[in-house]
Amino acid sequence: MLYTIIIAFFFIIGILSIFLIKSFKPDVQSLGGKQMTHSAKPVVLLIIDSLMDKPLQKAIEEGRAPAFQFLIDNGYYDSNMISSYPTMSVTIDSTLLTGTYSDKHRVPALVWYNEKEKRLVSYGSAKEEILKLGVKNILEDSIVNLNAHHLSRDVNTIHEAAASKGLQSASINALLYRGTEKKTLRLPTIMAKLNVAPKKLQVETPTLFSYGALAQFNPKNNKNNNIWDGFGFNDKFSAQELKYFIQHETVPAFTIAYFSDLDKMVHKKGPVNHLKGIEDADKQLQEIFNSFDSWEEAVKEVVWIVMGDSGQAEIGKDKKESLIDLKSKLGMYKIHKITESVKQEDQLVLAVNERMAFIYSLDEQVTLEDIVNKFKDDHRLNFIAWKSGSNVNVVANGKKMNFHLGGDFKDEYHQSWSLEGDLSALDLTLKNKQIFFGKYPDALARLHSSLHSHSGNYIIVDAKPGFEFVGEGTPVHLGGGSHGSIHEKDSIVPLIVAGTDKRPAHSRIVDLYPWILQLMHQ
Repeated sequence: MLYTIIIAFFFIIGILSIFLIKSFKPDVQSLGGKQMTHSAKPVVLLIIDSLMDKPLQKAIEEGRAPAFQFLIDNGYYDSNMISSYPTMSVTIDSTLLTGTYSDKHRVPALVWYNEKEKRLVSYGSAKEEILKLGVKNILEDSIVNLNAHHLSRDVNTIHEAAASKGLQSASINALLYRGTEKKTLRLPTIMAKLNVAPKKLQVETPTLFSYGALAQFNPKNNKNNNIWDGFGFNDKFSAQELKYFIQHETVPAFTIAYFSDLDKMVHKKGPVNHLKGIEDADKQLQEIFNSFDSWEEAVKEVVWIVMGDSGQAEIGKDKKESLIDLKSKLGMYKIHKITESVKQEDQLVLAVNERMAFIYSLDEQVTLEDIVNKFKDDHRLNFIAWKSGSNVNVVANGKKMNFHLGGDFKDEYHQSWSLEGDLSALDLTLKNKQIFFGKYPDALARLHSSLHSHSGNYIIVDAKPGFEFVGEGTPVHLGGGSHGSIHEKDSIVPLIVAGTDKRPAHSRIVDLYPWILQLMHQ
């Protein structure tokens, strides 16, 4: 996914570049006042947005990824790590940081409808959408509300859990970062004067918090936080911040660093033809490892976890066929316009997340079954799903099934379910009451969580590889790559671990939380 805050800033830049050059000074923090309690072996987690197994293996075979190869040769490689759902970074990162799916952490997707506030929430999916929803709204939602209000207080982040044990942590360019320390982010004054953004934002962070030019430690990183560099939301900035911590011996018990550049190339080039992006990411890993006396020393001193967050599926080049136009399919209804507040006469709200979408009914006269009927014959869909009471209903290519939590059938993650109908609707098979997943990994828990992630009367539509949903102002990736779906192409990512023999309980991102906490205390 295009990294939310980068898009927002690039949009602002397009309007205010002259003013920003003169008025914006990066917030360079000092490590001097930070009293660090060092753990025996700190854990460093590097998220490479949209890193996938097959392209990574090809880059290694061609000798273009020596740092990745070194970690694999000196550690553990899992090519089948399962993401959360929808496969959009904010929901995935929320799962990673809390060890829960969206029914618990309450961040439903990149774009969703807040029934309580009667507004569409977007953390920034495209420049056009940002323009229509308003830069100020996007910034407040993505920087403040996402962490302070939307991410549930009923779950603790890794940063909060570490602090409760007297351990410190760091976050570098991660959109989800909630910790226990108060910090003020100061934005350019000209933005506040023009009512584009507030003058300052109050946030809760871990001990060390780098967030592009809004919060950095390495004074030499100014060369990587220019306007044309997305104000520091780039791979070079992330690598140099982490390198600075290493060189000053201030790496805390846990550090998460986000690398977003590869994702943009995959969206443009597609899920196959982007080896240059992997090569560039590898160069940043080399920069980090070169901070040690040797790469072998890096593995001795630190536990390294390097992973993708979601995969991407190819999107066809035929605009009419490859793009599923929701407004066209639902044109008989009054659809909310994102440039306006939700009105009493609006019947539907569309929340498009690339290859999946929530469709909300605001009109009691428009039933979910009415909406389902508009899509049930579309061959481009994996399935349509909605909840009724405790049941989740699924329709796929004329096949119907429903399921709910608790029952006689168990999956490989020890989750119990009741199942009825044609299980091939979710590509499930049964053997001796054991559930086996097909092309939709961990489909029951992930789909159930998404349909219980927030209030509202809505359905989920999920697209097959090759296809993508479009709405008002949403991004399109014809001939490129896209994600959001529950399909394995969107859901499976690699995990590389070096510096420890301990392994997570299962190959799912949701299972990394307790494992990371265990590593911090070893």
